[in-house]
Amino acid sequence: MTQTKAEKAMTIKVLYFASLRELLGCNEELISEDGLNTIGDVWQRVSDGKNVTQQVLYSINQEYAQAESLVKAGDEVAFFPPVTGG
Repeated sequence: MTQTKAEKAMTIKVLYFASLRELLGCNEELISEDGLNTIGDVWQRVSDGKNVTQQVLYSINQEYAQAESLVKAGDEVAFFPPVTGG
């Protein structure tokens, strides 16, 4: 089912990477922006009921962000575990 432009404008695209993708069971989803003000709010909604014990990094529209960073409809939000080098 495809979304109309109006429906896409009222959603936030959420991407999950690495172990978070496995934990949450998908690599991306569209969620309603209703009641979401910060990226922390988005994380609370999508991780509801999941035991996430690791630190999570955030980005909004491909820019690193903090939990208190503001989100709006049409944004792309990504969650990923810290990256380590070797």
